[in-house]
Amino acid sequence: METRTVLPAAHRVLNQHPAFLLKKIWHYPARSRMIPQLIRKECMMIKKGGTYVVMGLLNTDSIAYATGKMIEELGGKVIYTVQNERLKRIFFDRGCSDLPQEIKDAMDIRYCDVTVENEVRNLFQGVGQIEGVVHSIAFANPKTCLGNKVYTNAFDDIKQGFHISCVSLATVAEFAQEHMGKGGSVVTLSFASQLAFPYYNWMGVNKAALEALVRALAREYGREHVRVNAISAGPLTTKAAKSIPHFAHLARTWKKISPLPWDPIHDKQEVANAVVFLLGDLSKKITGQTLYVDGGASSVGGELLKHEKPIKTMPAKKKIAAQERLKRMQERQRKK
Repeated sequence: METRTVLPAAHRVLNQHPAFLLKKIWHYPARSRMIPQLIRKECMMIKKGGTYVVMGLLNTDSIAYATGKMIEELGGKVIYTVQNERLKRIFFDRGCSDLPQEIKDAMDIRYCDVTVENEVRNLFQGVGQIEGVVHSIAFANPKTCLGNKVYTNAFDDIKQGFHISCVSLATVAEFAQEHMGKGGSVVTLSFASQLAFPYYNWMGVNKAALEALVRALAREYGREHVRVNAISAGPLTTKAAKSIPHFAHLARTWKKISPLPWDPIHDKQEVANAVVFLLGDLSKKITGQTLYVDGGASSVGGELLKHEKPIKTMPAKKKIAAQERLKRMQERQRKK
């Protein structure tokens, strides 16, 4: 009798946000014994009280912000980094009017230009023991490295973009791993590096190099029990994305090729979920990998046909009616 009443409650808990999962499991220890061991290890997603460095904060629309907030909800301490005080003042202090001042004041935000080795070294020397790092940093001059043509003679811009978007991960990993006494995790952000998209040009090259670097670093730091992985996300509407020429075209393309519905605005949280998974011990045997969180677009060839496109969210009765209409349409096509 007890089993019949407890298990449904457990399933209701699992369908909620991970931040609430721990509270409910530990408030009801008798029920927690009925939940499979793997699920009880949800607490291992983020080490409670552990410190995580999230690099690349710009504003509340950034993946860095969404990831940091989730880490905090799960009990971790977050140190954010911004390139310099000027960018923080423009994009965060003035640009985040939706965020109350008391929340801004409570955030631990530090400055770090990842192209300056001493700044990276000093950053990690000042944070003490850490559990993980999120590298959410990329840049390419949109005037010279993005646009109609791949070729450009702006070689200094190409080198700068490569340094910031790729090489900086090696710098960060080198100085971060020294402060991961019992191992840890480094997660970076990539984008569809196996495909060539219009206008993306040198940033696509940088992302391909970044994923190759992830594999090299995973091999090197495995002996220190430090994992290095990448998340390849679908297009997301962020401040950085706005500098990509014709980003709207890219977002529309995703609607045509993604088997699952993809929302460029709200799916930042889905990406953050995957980043947090790779930060925690539930992924402790995963390293050197690129995890695709893109609605499945990377797994298909060509645009989806009409009958393959995701069904929009609708009431159950309308959904059933739509499925029946689809079946009738398919039957008529077969008869033809």
